[in-house]
Amino acid sequence: MANVKRLFLTILLGYLVAGALYARYTPAWQTPDEPAHYNYIRQVVETGCCPRIEAGDWSSEYLGRLTSSRFAPELLGELDSVQYEDHHPPLYYLLASLVYRFSEGELITLRLFSVLLGAGVAVLSYLVCRRVLPNQPQIALAAMALVAFLPQHLHMMSAVNNDALAELLVGLVLLWLLRYMESDALPIWQLGLLIGLAFLTKLTIYFLALIVPLAIWLKWRRSGEPTSELLRSLGTFALVAGIIGGVWWLRNISAYGFPDFLGLAAHDHAVADQPRTADYIAEHGIQTFLIDLASTTYGSFWGQFGWMALPLDSVLGGWIYRGFGLLLLGGLSGALLASRRGEIALTSWVLLLVTILIALLQFGYYNIEFRQWQGRYLFPALIPLAFLLVYGFDHWFERLLTRYSWRRWLAPLVMMGLFALDIYLLFRVIVPGLSPG
Repeated sequence: MANVKRLFLTILLGYLVAGALYARYTPAWQTPDEPAHYNYIRQVVETGCCPRIEAGDWSSEYLGRLTSSRFAPELLGELDSVQYEDHHPPLYYLLASLVYRFSEGELITLRLFSVLLGAGVAVLSYLVCRRVLPNQPQIALAAMALVAFLPQHLHMMSAVNNDALAELLVGLVLLWLLRYMESDALPIWQLGLLIGLAFLTKLTIYFLALIVPLAIWLKWRRSGEPTSELLRSLGTFALVAGIIGGVWWLRNISAYGFPDFLGLAAHDHAVADQPRTADYIAEHGIQTFLIDLASTTYGSFWGQFGWMALPLDSVLGGWIYRGFGLLLLGGLSGALLASRRGEIALTSWVLLLVTILIALLQFGYYNIEFRQWQGRYLFPALIPLAFLLVYGFDHWFERLLTRYSWRRWLAPLVMMGLFALDIYLLFRVIVPGLSPG
């Protein structure tokens, strides 16, 4: 247990150091949508909650000039007009507004706030995976290290955006559900509260509201309780979550009109000239679209920095994407073989795999209309994905190095090695590649 504690603290400290370095040295505004998220916070401080998304909040021409010039200082005079994230739920921005007031709007301080939220995501990844396999702490440590040091994820966790809070809530919900399905006596209203907070945080984690009824049904089916108990649990959950989310939805109906309770129609109108999937298919064909979608999503999941400006195809001889490809292949194949051992409860498998599946479907649905080939949109499912990969990776170590007792710690140590890659990428790729000329 002493080794487990030391490795846990080392990973956490390593994440905080790497996150602070990324927050400090990543050139200003050079993470996706950072100016728009920052301006949402600024508006909350200056005019109150909550801003409305309107025509003029998005300008592809101005954003194009900003990104092509690497956010040259002489072009930042209109940066306050970049407000196309104003349709987002307000919880992250309300919390960040306190940091904004304290720091007088300093970008680095707001980034460090995200880093702290991201530390919670890393810790929850450990707790979730430890709950799934309580007797194999090396799996939880390796998953924690992968979540903490995955280059693209670290890049996003050290930026001004609502991703870290969203993923924090995903981790909390997964942990709560695992405990609940293992028959821990947990009141349903707490789960309703967590989902209600998710409703107030980000649309990309609304899928959690679909997983919860499944978990409640699975536990009810195993318990043999009367149908009335199932209905009571579902009703309590829906009531609490609905009341919390309903406050925001009613506000949106008041602001944008019925039935636009999520503000998506107003958003789509404001960003009408955003690149569309249909236009790309018409120009290049469906085969090229599918190839480009898969390749770009794959690369940007592991690392494609800035506003998708810095892929890693040529970095370190192109071995970064190949190395992660080996991790993906080895992890998935190993997980498939290891799953036959039956050491993981079926309900845990269902929870983890359904989370991954819904996140994939959500990503696909979004790309039906808009051309958004960004792997970061899969990060709401990063905790179960990390578990799956390191579970399979550890299985291969077990099979190939059976006689060596130290092989138990290989998976976490390999994933911790990503820290060095993160630092290399920051100072040799991100800083020189994204700083204004």
